[in-house]
Amino acid sequence: MPIATPEVYNEMLDRAKAGKFAYPAINVTSSQTLNAALRGFAEAESDGIVQISTGGAEFLGGQYSKDMVTGAVALAEYAHIIAEKYPVNIALHTDHCPKDKLDGYVRPLLALSEERVKAGRNPLFQSHMWDGSAETLADNLAVAQELLELARRANIILEVEITPTGGEEDGVSHEINDELYTTVDDAIRTVEALGLGEKGRYLLAASFGNVHGVYKPGNVVLRPELLKELNDGVAAKFGKPAPFDFVFHGGSGSTEQEIQTALENGVVKMNLDTDTQYAFTRPVAGHMFANYDGVLKVDGEVGNKKAYDPRTWGKLAEASMAARVVEATKNLRSAGNKIK
Repeated sequence: MPIATPEVYNEMLDRAKAGKFAYPAINVTSSQTLNAALRGFAEAESDGIVQISTGGAEFLGGQYSKDMVTGAVALAEYAHIIAEKYPVNIALHTDHCPKDKLDGYVRPLLALSEERVKAGRNPLFQSHMWDGSAETLADNLAVAQELLELARRANIILEVEITPTGGEEDGVSHEINDELYTTVDDAIRTVEALGLGEKGRYLLAASFGNVHGVYKPGNVVLRPELLKELNDGVAAKFGKPAPFDFVFHGGSGSTEQEIQTALENGVVKMNLDTDTQYAFTRPVAGHMFANYDGVLKVDGEVGNKKAYDPRTWGKLAEASMAARVVEATKNLRSAGNKIK
């Protein structure tokens, strides 16, 4: 199937919310990791989301220029071609973008998609994320209002993060403390600024103790039941039940119970990066250790071309990462739930 149209993406999200499941959103940094993600979704018979962070886009742009827009556009165009060979619907998304990178990443991509839409085509990406968690909530929402209008004009969904996620990702870091919990007042102020869909659809990355990366048990206290409090608090004030489409950030290493509680309370998208990075790299490391005398020209020998051929270890990496994506779809209940 081709990359999801805006209509199909909206249907995906609506089905997830109604069915109390979520789509894994897999960060990719290359054609290899993209193919691994697509393979995993296809093997699980799950629709899904593939996303590119600012750091991933910079890497994709090449280390000579490190141009984020070039990197993101190049992989998105590649994805539009290659995804047609996979029997699932895939949405393209850009991950965390802080304020100092908006002009070099999200705004140009929104403008590009708006031009495509004006020409009668679909947008290049289906959603973009604005990460204003380092700003005051007032400044965060002011930028979100501007971006939501730009996204609406480009037939794109906006993801907003209104309060911090702990840990570090692409140079944006927050301490692990009591500020990692969104309040009902935060949620109400978000609706007052962004509406309930009439100004454009948005996904909400609310914080319930989320932390990027993987930490040992006990270091992170997740409270996914908080999402119900946010939905109920906003519903009581505005009269719309279950108003939010929630995103689960910092999901790597979460327990099965934490994930299930999040799904029951409105999570439709869960980011996965750390775990899939490890799944991709682990078999490569194993191959290098097991075949060190083949991948290296030891003691003046010639090595073994079949051992250091990138296709040899690349296939192992793809299979391992795809298997981790399949596991994620099962955990999030999206496996077998593709749109027919």
